[in-house]
Amino acid sequence: MASRVFQSSLSLSKIPELWRDASALKGAFEEGDLSAVAAKLQTTLHSLENARLDIGITGGTGSGKSTFVNTIRGLGDEDPKSAYTGVVEMTVGPTPYAHPKYPNVITWDLPGISTPTFQAEKYLQRVLPARYDFFIIITSDDVMSFTAHHAQLAREILQLGKRFYLIRSKVDVDIAASRSRCPSTFSEERVLSQIREDCWRRLEGEGQALGGWAGGGLKDPQVFLLSTFELGKYDFHRLEEVMVKDLESHERHVLLLAMPAVSEPVLERKAASLRQLIWLVAAVACGVNPSPVPGVQDVACDLHMLIDSLEGDRRSFGLDRDSLVTLVGQTGQPLHKILEAARGPKTVTEALVVELLGRAPRDASAFTQELLNVPVLGTLATCGLSFATIYQMLRPSLDEAVKDAQRALLQAFLDNSRP
Repeated sequence: MASRVFQSSLSLSKIPELWRDASALKGAFEEGDLSAVAAKLQTTLHSLENARLDIGITGGTGSGKSTFVNTIRGLGDEDPKSAYTGVVEMTVGPTPYAHPKYPNVITWDLPGISTPTFQAEKYLQRVLPARYDFFIIITSDDVMSFTAHHAQLAREILQLGKRFYLIRSKVDVDIAASRSRCPSTFSEERVLSQIREDCWRRLEGEGQALGGWAGGGLKDPQVFLLSTFELGKYDFHRLEEVMVKDLESHERHVLLLAMPAVSEPVLERKAASLRQLIWLVAAVACGVNPSPVPGVQDVACDLHMLIDSLEGDRRSFGLDRDSLVTLVGQTGQPLHKILEAARGPKTVTEALVVELLGRAPRDASAFTQELLNVPVLGTLATCGLSFATIYQMLRPSLDEAVKDAQRALLQAFLDNSRP
């Protein structure tokens, strides 16, 4: 069983994507130098966890772009680290906001595009588009949905070789208004369908006015429907899925870590990305500065690294106290109920890691054989029992953290049960 679990994780990890200095790493493996291999794997892990990602957020005045900047960083509008929000344009120039947990992920609140004299080319010269990995363009119905300004900006971004994503925000307001007007015939799906069709119609009209979307390199632009106050609903998980697919491996991983854990699909994608790195964490933990683990026979590793790894998993799933307190503020649920739902450890200590290692399965033979069957990883077989024990401790710990996050979301009524 352990062999099959490891093999499955290994096949998912897409090993060639995990390092940029592939030739040097391959040479270290072939020489059988465990310390050199572990050092290079440590560098790879560090580059994955610290890859820089810059996201430019723009849109019309009052469209909710500044609130979106806060929401995707897991913050409310009143948090001291939040972007300024208001019904008038609050952003004078490009303003960077680092993620509170992942400071290498920078969200830029860009000036609005609603001025009558707006010119896309001059606007991009002002905001310096080269610094962003991609753009998010936001609109809402109360600012006339997608206008010529949005279309012009999208075309200019495409011509610069950058990606963008179109968001129609405040759909919760439209749904509430429709329910109030027509309570007996109200259909949420019908309202959402009408909003989509209106967005596509406007975009098609503006695209034709510019000579056609396809001529600018974009055919049938996608529009994602969102509510910044109910991020787990509607199209947020689909937006995240598309953004993740468009990014390179390092940036993809940090985006997944940084996105708020607001729905089941988002949690699953986070978990899948973290599972791919378990073998890497285990290899570094037993290959760099290992020390004998007290009370766990024949296992040596860096306990502090394992503490950081387990804490990082729970932080990414929104199980740290700050995230849970934010969840309480967003939902009104009592903190003690959410803490009870998230049954796992509230803090990760050295004693807890030692206990988990002691409870991990002790059969290293299956893992060793799997490593020997993958030539580039055969050197790790010399870690023997340590690698197997660490791996078989990290995998179920990650799975338990996922379950804790799912239970917390269910308790907070934020799980996404939509199709």
